[in-house]
Amino acid sequence: MKILITGSNGQLGRELINQLESINQSIKQKKYDILSTTRDDLDISNQTNVENFILHNKPDVVINCASYTKVDECENHIDIAYKINALGVRNIAIASEKVNASIVHISTDYVFNGLSKYPYREDDKTESISVYGKSKLMGEKFVEQFSHKYFILRTAWLYGDGNNFVKTMIKFSKENKEVNVVDDQFGSPTSTVDLAKVIINIMETENYGVYHATCEGECSWYDFAKKIFELKNIDIKVNPIKSKDFKSKAQRPQYSVLDNFMLKLIGLNSFRKWEESIEEYLKEYDISRR
Repeated sequence: MKILITGSNGQLGRELINQLESINQSIKQKKYDILSTTRDDLDISNQTNVENFILHNKPDVVINCASYTKVDECENHIDIAYKINALGVRNIAIASEKVNASIVHISTDYVFNGLSKYPYREDDKTESISVYGKSKLMGEKFVEQFSHKYFILRTAWLYGDGNNFVKTMIKFSKENKEVNVVDDQFGSPTSTVDLAKVIINIMETENYGVYHATCEGECSWYDFAKKIFELKNIDIKVNPIKSKDFKSKAQRPQYSVLDNFMLKLIGLNSFRKWEESIEEYLKEYDISRR
């Protein structure tokens, strides 16, 4: 099976490559032929380049991890956000359809407005409140419009091999005795290890559709920071603050917890509780305070 991964230098892309290569090594054969690309290799916003690349390589599955994820910057660079998060996805969907490749497209909790009082299910009404969220939602619609073999996975609060909230908190603790963290935004911290496993399992099936894909449970950013410092035995004061007191260009959803309802129905919800996943992550990765 030939797998094309776009955005392969991001947190999720790296983890996917690690797991796919590990599977190849464990069975001592090349089950997966991995074709990894970055923006330098393939600019997904260029339709001609995308079509030529996919028609030439003819992948069986395209996993689209490429995305413009700098939420605040999206507000100032609307054209770039839509070129990558919407038109780029359209280009991939159209080209993939021509070679009969299935698509795994990574989307976000930001497609919701955050006003819910319960975890969002896949069929709940989408209503984005930021440029980032709106551009990602348009990307979803393009996938649904131009591909008939697709998996749209909405995830949130990702951390893995790369820059993320976890490493930011630990780095900040090196030079500060206290930190202010928002306590009125709720979500589900999600390990790329868990997400990559689900992606690999579901891409082998024909269970096409839209899925929510996050670690189980929920917390605020404040709760998440407290848990990180607790697990790393870092003595630092964590001050809870409100979103209105945290200066940011883009509006964030206040409550964007996702219910992995459809994954549960098809028996592929292998996500662990977020507390379990972050504990493993902090043990495995060398991101200590020193």
